[in-house]
Amino acid sequence: MATNSPALPGLVRRPGASPTLRYTLLAFPVFAVLSMIWVFASPLMSVPDEPAHTIKAAAVARGELKGESAGKQGDLTIVTVPRYIAMINAQACFGAKNAVTPACAPPIDATARDLMKAPTSAGNYNPMYYAMVGLPSRVMGGAPAIYIMRSIGALVCSFFLAATFGAAASMRRRFWPVASTLVSVTPMVLFLEGSVNPNALEIVTTSALFMNLCLVFQNYRKLNTVRTSIVLVGISGAVLANTRALSLLWLALAVVAAVLIYGFRPLLATLKNKLGLSMTVLMGLGCAISLVWLVRANSFNSLTGAPSDVTPDQAFVTMLDRTFDYSSGYIGIMGWLDAPAPAAVFAFWHFAFAAIIVGGLTARPVRARPAVWVALLAVVILPPILQAQVIQQIGYIWQGRYLLALFVLLLLASGVAMRLRPTPNGTWARSLSRWLLAGGVGVHLYLFLQVLRRYTVGFQARTNWTEMFDPAWQPPLTWQGLSVAYLLVLAAGAILTHRFLFPREPLAGRKVKRGGVELVAA
Repeated sequence: MATNSPALPGLVRRPGASPTLRYTLLAFPVFAVLSMIWVFASPLMSVPDEPAHTIKAAAVARGELKGESAGKQGDLTIVTVPRYIAMINAQACFGAKNAVTPACAPPIDATARDLMKAPTSAGNYNPMYYAMVGLPSRVMGGAPAIYIMRSIGALVCSFFLAATFGAAASMRRRFWPVASTLVSVTPMVLFLEGSVNPNALEIVTTSALFMNLCLVFQNYRKLNTVRTSIVLVGISGAVLANTRALSLLWLALAVVAAVLIYGFRPLLATLKNKLGLSMTVLMGLGCAISLVWLVRANSFNSLTGAPSDVTPDQAFVTMLDRTFDYSSGYIGIMGWLDAPAPAAVFAFWHFAFAAIIVGGLTARPVRARPAVWVALLAVVILPPILQAQVIQQIGYIWQGRYLLALFVLLLLASGVAMRLRPTPNGTWARSLSRWLLAGGVGVHLYLFLQVLRRYTVGFQARTNWTEMFDPAWQPPLTWQGLSVAYLLVLAAGAILTHRFLFPREPLAGRKVKRGGVELVAA
């Protein structure tokens, strides 16, 4: 496959090896370590609905796929789980109380493994994700079991995130696809990856499906060179279809966006290919299983909230008016919505979002723009439509993270639409990119420290950064150790990214200045 820059430093090329696989394997350790740091930095049950998902995972691991429920909107499902899992809600004593630290949580009794009934709002969710992460609860107990459950989810999600980067890096003109992929990895994505919550898997499988499908379509005349991506499309699609109730919609939009960018000819060529057809069948089978589960388990009736007198049309207009309010949830509204990112972090990412999306809307050739418009329209119009349907049963429940998979798709579609734009080059472009990457490292770390401050000492009326050195609560490995590790991995990732996007020019032929005289190196 043609490329416009060499492999990253230290990456060994093997004859016949897939570029997508090479870049995926290189990116995986970076994303995996970042996600694993969040596994330990976030207190147990500090992610919205994590107790419900943890209980569901433990039940599925014991063969109870659905549980017992009256089937009405908002009714909790009753399942059977170990006692230490059934009592896990007590760990969230600090939730939505930003001045309270996790020190309020009682110890988790690892020996309390006798079975008992427990309620969960995730009882009728698709069991695929929970079957993966729930296994540790079968062989061990207490906090270690939950940390391993989180870790399994983080590693699986990191693989799909790395596969997204691998596909973007394998494109012939890859600068903008890679740039949009990096922008899409917001702190919220990494935060969710470090929890027991299928929301993260939904996001990264959407991105992996779309970017690998674009790479396949780009190479439809020589599909034998992108066999890895064809397989990743099938796996990503089948997994995505079985993550959450709305995942089938994200899958359809991802496929539509790729077809709008590349046309129907690549799609038909892929369907005629044996491997392409088999992966299409795999994805179709995943969709069929998902549809059967949605109908039989009635997954859309699991939402909880308080009834409201607001009419659907009023809710639609209100949600439309709040469109940009929810964008903060794409970046970082951590914890139980009680740990928002600092304003500087929001400013940086909003600027990056705008740059990528405007670039996609003005991309050439013009035929690539409809994909961006379709994704943008969906981001704007779907929340009002979906919220209006349930406003009188459960009130306003919408959060930005619910739409994060679709918003990531919008960013990636914009990046792929811009792929034919000239690649920034020269001294100024290299210098600017260094500053932007350094800024990305800075805002990631700033938010990470902000979240740790919220949990170690709580948010107070006064500024209390220095009080973190006498914390009321400490995560495993201490907040200092996790922060240093996070900074080092972010910095390493930024350096590798810069060297990848701006490879060093060969010495021969390079113009240099010495003593005010311009010379050409031989």
